[in-house]
Amino acid sequence: MSPPTTLRVSSAVEALGVLRKLLVEHAPHPETPLPTERDLSARLGVSRRVIRQALAELEAEGKIWRRQGKGTFIGPAPSASAPSLSRLASRTNFYEIMEVRLHIEPSMAQLAAHRASADQIAMIRRLAERIATASLDTEPATLERWDSAFHRSLAEAAGNRLLLDLFEVIDKIRNDTSWQSMRARARTPDGKMRSAQQHLAIADAIAARDGNQAAQIMRQHITTHQEALLKAMNLAPVSPAAE
Repeated sequence: MSPPTTLRVSSAVEALGVLRKLLVEHAPHPETPLPTERDLSARLGVSRRVIRQALAELEAEGKIWRRQGKGTFIGPAPSASAPSLSRLASRTNFYEIMEVRLHIEPSMAQLAAHRASADQIAMIRRLAERIATASLDTEPATLERWDSAFHRSLAEAAGNRLLLDLFEVIDKIRNDTSWQSMRARARTPDGKMRSAQQHLAIADAIAARDGNQAAQIMRQHITTHQEALLKAMNLAPVSPAAE
């Protein structure tokens, strides 16, 4: 179920390939955590940063899920709370989601600027660059995946488990098919470019340990999306499922 202890790889790409094979071997035991980052680093002969980057990519693809204190597991995050999430999605609306994001995500960015480790800062920057690349992609799902991973990386770097749990609830609701459809209608080439620049600016502020700047740009970022979504809602009727 795990790579041989003598295995050594020479690049991040090779490390990712080995981890993908590990997931296939581990598939019959989804309830058992994968080896730790430290263990994988020793077995593959690469730094923990390389392992962490590879795991982040697999998580963004929905191949694994991670939780502090529990470990890394194969497959998407468990849906044990799906009934309550479904109930929340039916009770909330676009305006409430954006209000909550405007309250908690600038705070998460500010905390991340003060608490993020060097590896987390590097990951935040890497994900921001992925978003910039995905903004040129015509496939909306690609951009959605990296955008979600970026904001989750900030929630993790904030170092507050309750904030992380709240973020995950919001992220699951806003990634419902109906919400994704609305955001797809709101996107424009200029809007995607502006959003990508804001992600990069947030990453720069966190790297500079400037919490106030990170919070300010995050607030601008969410407000920009809010305005674009409002415009899209005014231009096209929303289906009952999205209301």
